Amino acid sequence: MKIRTDFPYETRHEDLRVPMPDGTELYARVWRPLTDEPVPALLEYTPYRLTDRTAPRDRQRHPWYAGHGYASVRVDVRGHGNSGGLPGDPYDATELADGVAVVHWLAGQPWCSGAVGMFGISWGGFTALRIAALAPEPLKAVVTVCSTDDRYDNDVHYLGGSVLAVGMHAWSAALLAFASRPPDPLHAGETWRETWLERLEGVRPSVHTWLAHQTRDAYWRHGSVREDHSAIKAAVLAVGGWHDPYRDTVLRLVEHLPGDRVRGIIGPWSHQYPDRGRPPGPAIGFLQETLRWWDHHLKGRAGDVMAEPLLRSWITASHPPATVYEELPGRWVADPAWPSPHVTPVTYGLQGDPVVVDSPQQTGLDAGRFMPCGNDADLPPDQRAEDAHSACFDFPVPEDGAPVEILGRPSVRLALRTAAPTGQVIARLCDIAPDGSSTLVTRGALNFSARHGPDRAVAARIGETEPYAFELGAIGHAFPPGHRVRLAVSSTYWPWIWPRPDAAGFTLDPAGSSLTLPVRAPTDDTVEFAGPEHAEPLGVSSPRTLEEPQPERLVVRDVAKGEWRLEVDPRPGGTRLYPDGLEVTEDALETCTVAESGPLTARTRSDWSIRLHRPDLAWDVRVETRSEISCDADAFHTSDEVVCTEGEEVVFHRTWEERIPRTAG
Repeated sequence: MKIRTDFPYETRHEDLRVPMPDGTELYARVWRPLTDEPVPALLEYTPYRLTDRTAPRDRQRHPWYAGHGYASVRVDVRGHGNSGGLPGDPYDATELADGVAVVHWLAGQPWCSGAVGMFGISWGGFTALRIAALAPEPLKAVVTVCSTDDRYDNDVHYLGGSVLAVGMHAWSAALLAFASRPPDPLHAGETWRETWLERLEGVRPSVHTWLAHQTRDAYWRHGSVREDHSAIKAAVLAVGGWHDPYRDTVLRLVEHLPGDRVRGIIGPWSHQYPDRGRPPGPAIGFLQETLRWWDHHLKGRAGDVMAEPLLRSWITASHPPATVYEELPGRWVADPAWPSPHVTPVTYGLQGDPVVVDSPQQTGLDAGRFMPCGNDADLPPDQRAEDAHSACFDFPVPEDGAPVEILGRPSVRLALRTAAPTGQVIARLCDIAPDGSSTLVTRGALNFSARHGPDRAVAARIGETEPYAFELGAIGHAFPPGHRVRLAVSSTYWPWIWPRPDAAGFTLDPAGSSLTLPVRAPTDDTVEFAGPEHAEPLGVSSPRTLEEPQPERLVVRDVAKGEWRLEVDPRPGGTRLYPDGLEVTEDALETCTVAESGPLTARTRSDWSIRLHRPDLAWDVRVETRSEISCDADAFHTSDEVVCTEGEEVVFHRTWEERIPRTAG
């Protein structure tokens, strides 16, 4: 990693407040080049607290952009950090309207040329896309990283019409803890406590709303850019990683946006900016790549960025299964259009007699983390245990032939006869080495009720064979000669997917079933990126402790009870010491339990503990949250609790208990 200090411009930064039309003020930090000439503005707009949680990341890139002649601005969403107002539902209309107002405010500043760009990762990238779909005139270009265009089926909520158990619950629990944090008195002043207590009165667990909408209804369609890609008028650089769950968005954007204002990059990365050096790599010079984008679209500098291929992708070479890789083997390829003229769908028919698939409830414990972030236990281990609980169909790659290289979304068509009106089918694509090891390549799932579309629930016809067709997640992978391409089909996938109450497996008939791979023809591509570089780091330290850290991912089997428990430490950050004297400690534990006796034993729990401490101000606050979900045949049962303390005083304590009917999810 190269640390840059020799920028074309000297810079300065200041904190200020951006007024909204209703009088609410949003907290902002602005880095600007020291010049008398107006410059374009770049906006990153998220709820993740610019004065602490994202401060180290912000310091890497905002000063870098300012040093290259841009006013780079980081703004906290209403009701978060030191911004005013109350927290709302994620991505709601108020958040979008505020974002549009910020864009216009920036364009009207005397130091701004009137041209604005937006960038961000995850929430920030998604919000940038959604604001671009509202088409505020000053917004000329967007860089969106690891973000989604579909709130229902390409986010943390549902997959193939099924509830994403670990994803939905863990994220709702994290948001509850995040929204309960107070403003920082160093920046918010003496009114911080009043603002905090007012904010806490407006906090609600998001999972209540998410579980109340189990099909892709108007709630999910609102703000899902996939509903109308043509609404986006700004130029979009879409960036994703093969180990990020939102990667399909990149392919949809390069397919549906006009080719003269979109480009896509998909690398080997997890849910991270591709220049941070978090596993898996290799990292690229992302800031330099985006600077070319901004210079072209915001400054009108004639460059070669739009001469790049429409899509640049990393094709991962075959590799042994592991839960972390510093770097993955592979190569970059270029495609001039999407769908690509280099990619041809190749269909493989399944062979054999009909087979009953009734997977144990614990199938899926080796799925890995839903949203990998570069931790040591994030990625799926060897899949042989999962394969043993699945119906497997292998297709050998001839030893004397060429590798089978795929790029895009594989798909399956499965002829299934069900024994119950509800259930799920899960398909995994694995790379089987000669030694028998099984490396997960990609996967997909379909809720029986969503087989005619995610917007309605249609019960399966018991005893009748029906076709169940669905796509797997997009991937770039090369299966080498001598290996086998394996399709593994299971009826459960806990804790990714919440099991249906009366699911009884199914019978798969190979005669009417197939796997289709997007096979890419060999090409001689030249794709190069500069090495990563950042501005000087903020200087946040993480002190070591004498305590043994808990395992990142621990599977416990209670043999007597027939129960399996997965404990996950999502590594939220531990203790961090900031140069301005702030001390932050974050701890979390996610627990998912299921018994072999049946699907109604499934339950999840998430515990968060956050401490914010300023010794110089005698300020010490804590946020403790607990969130649980269990189920019966008819409903989900949620339980949430928030306890906030200042010093030894409990200033807020609330619990929520909800019963939410099980409909489609």
